[in-house]
Amino acid sequence: MTLTSVHATARIVAEADGGLPVLAGDGPLALRRTRAVPVAAAVPGSAPSTRVTVVGAMTAPLGGDRLAIEAEVRDGARLTVDSAAATVALPGRGAAGPATYDVRLTVGEGAELRWLPEQLVSAHGSALRMRTTAELAAGARLVLREELILGRHGEEPGTLATRLTVRRAGRPLLDQELALGPGAPGGWDGGAVLGGHRASGQLLVVDPEWEGNPVEPRLLGDTAAVTPLAGPAALVTALAPDALLLRRVLDEALAELTS
Repeated sequence: MTLTSVHATARIVAEADGGLPVLAGDGPLALRRTRAVPVAAAVPGSAPSTRVTVVGAMTAPLGGDRLAIEAEVRDGARLTVDSAAATVALPGRGAAGPATYDVRLTVGEGAELRWLPEQLVSAHGSALRMRTTAELAAGARLVLREELILGRHGEEPGTLATRLTVRRAGRPLLDQELALGPGAPGGWDGGAVLGGHRASGQLLVVDPEWEGNPVEPRLLGDTAAVTPLAGPAALVTALAPDALLLRRVLDEALAELTS
């Protein structure tokens, strides 16, 4: 039997009236509309909020897989995207090479996207390259969470490389890369990077109401920090010994930044 890699793309388009003219899953990326807040129940003057959940329909990503999710939040729309379970990067099929997972986000004027997937787990022997790009209008709002877990319980991690690129009104807001696990540049598990922790996460919040009034830089406990960006945005970076504690830190930061 010949095993072949999976190439799949899921697409979401959200409208200001709460509609989803495009909601198309592919391969292992199944999409489900899980909640819509009626206009009458929304904040006065705001668009209804729509929620979409990504449901894994098969084991992925494996080595050699090419997966992508595209989400477009049109002017004035409000969308939350989450996932039903953690994504686990697993070893591939022979010499298939690393898997890739691309996330492409577009948020229009006066629109809001809350991108809140569950954790990405790098299992032993896996190799994954993940790229997230976001194009924001000047008046767009974005909440984006990324959580990386190095290995399942009691195992060493795989190789994981991530890049997050965000542009606002056509100008760079954030562009950063991180490489972890075997094959990553030396020192990735040292005191300057992970310091022996097994969970790493970040939370990006972009809010045009912060224009001219940036968030104050500060520490959140011993292993997390809030950093203002050159724009109406803040980046929270955090380390933790496990996924539960990482989520707790990021949830607390999100509640503080969006209150």
